[in-house]
Amino acid sequence: MILSSKPSEIFQERLRTAREFRELSQGELAQRASLQASAVSHFETGTRKPSFDNLKRLADALRVTTDYLLGRSDDMEGSATSADMLHRRYSGLSTEYQEMADEFIKMLAEKANRKKSKGE
Repeated sequence: MILSSKPSEIFQERLRTAREFRELSQGELAQRASLQASAVSHFETGTRKPSFDNLKRLADALRVTTDYLLGRSDDMEGSATSADMLHRRYSGLSTEYQEMADEFIKMLAEKANRKKSKGE
């Protein structure tokens, strides 16, 4: 994909690309980001620009970095950012809930390994 040279156009394209990559409608993204669906539409068409807080909400909801949305990075996945976000959430849990999270992650990893070994 060829990106426009204007930062605001890059943002519009990146927002739409990330939303479509995550297979979300504008309404679904808006709900995840605690925004109005019309706001997402305005951001994608360029009729409005997001505040810093809304930019961060959109990035978190799409599991991308703000740098990706702003065109400062081409790494959509932002794996370090996802890991950092997970770590921050985990750190805020009580010991009891951390143990529950550990068991849940272990279960998910085992399930993924079973699928891999079956060739799914």
